Amino acid sequence: MGMMKRMKDMRDMANAAPDMVRQAQEMGAQAQQMAAAQQAAAQARMAAAQAGGGFAQPGAAPTGPDFEPIAGVALEQFAAISKGVAAYNYDQSKLVEVAASKGVDAASWDQASTGWNDRIKANPAVAQRFNVLYRAA
Repeated sequence: MGMMKRMKDMRDMANAAPDMVRQAQEMGAQAQQMAAAQQAAAQARMAAAQAGGGFAQPGAAPTGPDFEPIAGVALEQFAAISKGVAAYNYDQSKLVEVAASKGVDAASWDQASTGWNDRIKANPAVAQRFNVLYRAA
């Protein structure tokens, strides 16, 4: 009987492998996005320091069109929802559920997620602010 159970366990493990690989790939992609955002923020800080300028007050929320909410989702909400998926082992399929728990419907989340990710990639100041909010969430 022990041999049959071991065979069943092996079959179950083989069936679960594709999902585990997919999850690992998703986590890797997310890590690469975060690293790119952090690198962009660091480059922006260096450029500001070299120009003799800098960001507004440390901790002060930046303003401008790139910081306006998308589909009613502010950057602070986006960061909190993005961090909330950590409770689910970074399972991206849980993002809609986490967003709903924070009062954001699925359609708004989809639009906001795409929009904020685009802004984070395009604007180092947005990336830096997201990183600060993400860590604080």
